[in-house]
Amino acid sequence: MKKIKSILALFLLLTLFLAIVINAQEKPKFGLILHGGAGSIRKGSMSAEREAEYNKVLAQCLETGYKILEEGRPALDAVEAVINIMEDSPLFNAGKGAVLTADGKAELDASIMNGETLAAGAVAGLHHIKNPISLARLVMEKSEHVMLIGDGAEKFAQGKGIPMVEQEYFLTPARIESLKRMKAKEEADKKGKGVASLLTWEDTKMGTVGVAAFDKKGNVAAGTSTGGMANKKYGRVGDAPIIGAGTYAKNNTCAVSATGWGEYFIRLAVAHDISALMEYKGMSLKDAADEVVMKKVPKLGGNGGIIAIDRNGNIAWPFNTDGMFRGYYLQGGSPVIKMYAE
Repeated sequence: MKKIKSILALFLLLTLFLAIVINAQEKPKFGLILHGGAGSIRKGSMSAEREAEYNKVLAQCLETGYKILEEGRPALDAVEAVINIMEDSPLFNAGKGAVLTADGKAELDASIMNGETLAAGAVAGLHHIKNPISLARLVMEKSEHVMLIGDGAEKFAQGKGIPMVEQEYFLTPARIESLKRMKAKEEADKKGKGVASLLTWEDTKMGTVGVAAFDKKGNVAAGTSTGGMANKKYGRVGDAPIIGAGTYAKNNTCAVSATGWGEYFIRLAVAHDISALMEYKGMSLKDAADEVVMKKVPKLGGNGGIIAIDRNGNIAWPFNTDGMFRGYYLQGGSPVIKMYAE
């Protein structure tokens, strides 16, 4: 009997050891998750050709970020490089494809954060910077500040050799037409004749872009870039450049980037709140993200979504809108791209 018990005990220990080894082997050693904005992204809202365009760029983003991480480079490098791609694409509300203000200008914001050191950089109200996320990183690494805005931020950029572009670079035909529709609806609303059909799905989607990643050293990073709210006035700034609202990263919790109605994400400090729930309450990444995005944000009246990742390869991407352009690529797996609610 004792011999049988000893054999059983040995078997159980061996089983436990194998489970630990297999679990350790299955954990990805690096990876990234991204978003290209949330909003009225419904099946059938866009043509097959347009859907293919989004798929192509998102796939390029995932492959680029994955390769950087696979080479052993920092998560920060992957975040910046991937957001650069989306800033250079007219498909998203960032950089080249930024929405326009009421004055017909592109006004850009961005932020980035290092989860290892909690260093962060942010910029807002830019008019001539091709890739705001790269300037945000320079603010983080080459200045004693966290946030620079407007003319001062662009003066800093010139001093660091960042190339400037004219406003015309950002003024895509699609965004010009979108602003016209927004203004027409605004006038109709003032006259009490609001007509929702004046707007297309692209007018009401939030195309802010963001990336969260973890590298082979176990460090996480996050970044967010946006053109803000279409037809915005008075120098309005949303959550994207606000550390703790639109962007947050901390190694022992997670890295987060948000997209949505910025005023609500600022008031709830959404990105930091997810991290805090993990740190102070011991919640899982998914549970913390769902608690904030699916409960707290809509309860206050806001909408949008987030993407998040931790150093163990756990991911979350809750959103309370019709859809969100999103994708992830973890070591040991294949790239995954989604657009609609499931």
